[in-house]
Amino acid sequence: MAHRAHRTCRTIVSLAAAVLIPLQAQSQSAGLGAAGELVDPETLRVCADPSNMPFSDKSGEGFEDKLAKMVAAATGRSSVAYTWFPSIPGFVRNTLGANRCDIIMGYAQGDELVQNTNAYYRSSYVLIYRKDGDLAGVEALSDPKLLDKRIGVVHATPPSANMAAAKLMRKAKVYPLVVNTQTAPSMAEVMIRDMVAGVIDAAVVWGPMAGYYARKSGADLAMVPLTREKGGSRMIYRITMGVRPSDQQWKRTLNVFIKDHQAEIKKLLLSYGVPLLDEHDERITQ
Repeated sequence: MAHRAHRTCRTIVSLAAAVLIPLQAQSQSAGLGAAGELVDPETLRVCADPSNMPFSDKSGEGFEDKLAKMVAAATGRSSVAYTWFPSIPGFVRNTLGANRCDIIMGYAQGDELVQNTNAYYRSSYVLIYRKDGDLAGVEALSDPKLLDKRIGVVHATPPSANMAAAKLMRKAKVYPLVVNTQTAPSMAEVMIRDMVAGVIDAAVVWGPMAGYYARKSGADLAMVPLTREKGGSRMIYRITMGVRPSDQQWKRTLNVFIKDHQAEIKKLLLSYGVPLLDEHDERITQ
């Protein structure tokens, strides 16, 4: 979200709860992929959430939708087809695990439900606050300036543990983890809207969602990647593409794509406000 950061973030939290039915070794089907693989060689079959901006959407406006078109063109596929399923427990089982599609465009590295490609970006949870407020310069959840502030956080996401350790949960506004985004707005969007309206003083959000909705808000907001946390939960994630464990050649094909198109991928992600981090946890801005 990037399934996986969110996807919740969408991928990291929601999909981590899914249960993947072990795949049995399968022989090649007529016209499909390399021996033992069920990857369609003509159509890029994508597993995605139909309403999960900025990642994917039926409108095709998500950055993973645009990345899918890049992958299709680079791997000689004439079209992109989607299997839509919400980012809830069971996503992997009902999409990739059921052989209804061949790729999840964003997935947190290390999750055993899928086979990960090489990572194509690194990002983190971020702290967002108004640049003109009294939180200027805050870089970690342990900063004493946050003690009397009301901070928004999504229930059970990694930052909530760090906030609890810093005694920030007593005044926190906790937003639900699982939301039907086909009928209600994303919690990232709601949190940033609440912050702009003064309902909360700051928000802790998965970076790709934060960057997108902060831009949409039009407010002058600081977005600080939580790279200075000492202990507690992991805040930084490498995001990969997810494929079936049996699809070894497909993974290698995608790894070549990621290597050869890194500059284009970076440009796409930055255009959506995704806070990208290099291997030294420094922000990539161009």
